[in-house]
Amino acid sequence: MKKITILLALTMSIVLSAKEATVEQLFSVQTVKVKKQTLSQRVKNYGFVKADEARIYDMTPRFYGYVVKLYADKIYMKVKKGQLLAEVYSPEVFKAKDEYLNTYKYTQLRQNKGMLESAKLKLELLGVSQKEIADVIKQDKAMPNTKIYASQSGYIFEKNINNGSAFKAKQKIFQIVNLDEIWVEAKLFEEERAQLSITPRYELRFKGLDTVYKTTKRLLYPELNPKVATLTLRLRIKNTANQLFPGMYATVISLENSQTQLTLPSTAVILKNGKHYVFMVGDYEGEYEPLEVQVEVINANTYAITDGLSEGEEVVNNALFMMDSDAQINGLY
Repeated sequence: MKKITILLALTMSIVLSAKEATVEQLFSVQTVKVKKQTLSQRVKNYGFVKADEARIYDMTPRFYGYVVKLYADKIYMKVKKGQLLAEVYSPEVFKAKDEYLNTYKYTQLRQNKGMLESAKLKLELLGVSQKEIADVIKQDKAMPNTKIYASQSGYIFEKNINNGSAFKAKQKIFQIVNLDEIWVEAKLFEEERAQLSITPRYELRFKGLDTVYKTTKRLLYPELNPKVATLTLRLRIKNTANQLFPGMYATVISLENSQTQLTLPSTAVILKNGKHYVFMVGDYEGEYEPLEVQVEVINANTYAITDGLSEGEEVVNNALFMMDSDAQINGLY
């Protein structure tokens, strides 16, 4: 087979064959082999933290009264379940305590279990703690003040009373938000919805935090925002260290099911006129042939080869701009 060699600067030459054209490079060339890798497609979205609505607790006394001593006196104060929040005076509760004590004394002389249980139930329905009810009998005295305890652990997001405040029955005096689990709401475009079936896992990152949060718990809201044509995907993540707070922005990485694919580093692929090419290693040392391939971007450093190459084939991994220049000059594309 007859070949024509054209000598160029930088000690490079072009070798043309009757059947096929190749680029012959005499400078140092690095090559890489096509290999199979098991990869997960990673899609990036953005979202923000919201409190889990099931972990928001409104504290609304079932009686009216006045604040005698406020212990939870700061907004966003962290409290534990059962922690004393306030001591209040309620004429209604005080009267019910006195009735319970008198009923107890009466039933000691004349057995009437139903009457005593009814008096106790009245206090329970008013939200008086079991300890305080027991203290009425134990101390043989109806204390005028009543204590209000935290119904759950969390942060006080709302505080609607102060020392000396009066409050009404059913008035929300505190709102406690538990942040041990939180939601992250991410926005998706309509075309991304199809990927949900193959996206079982998610990684979430937040500015200023090294921790990478992972979850598989999600819910797609059945509502589209018509202004921006986006859907809302809700992810539930554990936040036991309480590092995440409502309003924080999150980078959401969707991890699709793992697939085994042929891959090359992005440095081995060149984009030319809307098509992707590699330079195949020829039969003889220094010979390289441009070859069109079909690719998908895995990440900034890796391409998946969907057509044009097989596992183990060797291609050039550097100086593609010089290869491209030679190929153009000699009409190899």
